[in-house]
Amino acid sequence: MKGKWLDETFRAFAFFSTLIGILVLCLLLADVLKDGLPRLSWKFITSFPSRRAEEAGILPALVGSAMLLVLTALFAFPVGVAAGIYLEEYAPDNPFTRFIELNIANLAGVPSIIYGLLGLEIFVRAMRGITGGRSILSGALTMALLVLPVIIVSSREAIRAVPKSIREAGYALGATKWQVVRDQVLPVAMPGILTGTILALSRAIGESAPLITIGALTFIAFLPPLSLKALQSPFTVLPIQIFNWVSRPQEAFQANAAAAIIVLLLLLLSMNAAAIYLRNRFQQRLE
Repeated sequence: MKGKWLDETFRAFAFFSTLIGILVLCLLLADVLKDGLPRLSWKFITSFPSRRAEEAGILPALVGSAMLLVLTALFAFPVGVAAGIYLEEYAPDNPFTRFIELNIANLAGVPSIIYGLLGLEIFVRAMRGITGGRSILSGALTMALLVLPVIIVSSREAIRAVPKSIREAGYALGATKWQVVRDQVLPVAMPGILTGTILALSRAIGESAPLITIGALTFIAFLPPLSLKALQSPFTVLPIQIFNWVSRPQEAFQANAAAAIIVLLLLLLSMNAAAIYLRNRFQQRLE
């Protein structure tokens, strides 16, 4: 009887804790929508920043966020998936491998500012001749380091969830280990891998501390050139643009920040929706 009472009490506590979190989130969203929706327009999205709040827009920050997202995915996804395959399928079970696995798990919880300091020292200073210093390439490499442990862990979990019978069936037909991994294991694990990757990129696109550390600008009145030189050009992203506007005392800039937050939320929701769509699509193919 006492155990049942404790169970009901804990369930009620968990329910009300969740309810409080949802209510606070709804209040924050309502406040942002109230301030930002009147300012949100096509002109706001396609305009450059300005010292006049009513003329300011988010085009360079939006383009910078999109470029940063694409480059981060190009750097982090292949390396993360390859590392997950090696650790789960090929790496021997010994103290050195377990040490690597422990460090990868720990890196997933390291504060993002630490990755910013690492990126400042390696990509901005030591590799200045390649990255161009405080450039979008340095930002993408830094964010790739940030999301890489999460992609590795999610890839390993997705690969580990594949039934052993699928591997054994491939070996029984005479396939090599790589053929089994490529043609049998990866297609089954891909929904989980893609979901973990997109959620990791969703975290990256909302980060500002590492990018501020490596020197992302708060005011850019131009777009990067349509060439490889764009990788070495200065950049800004939506979180930094929002931070710049929020730090100003004028109410008009506060409205701009709220409108930019709405755009960033829509971008994050689109990425999460893409993760759900890709997961369902791959599952339907497997069925």
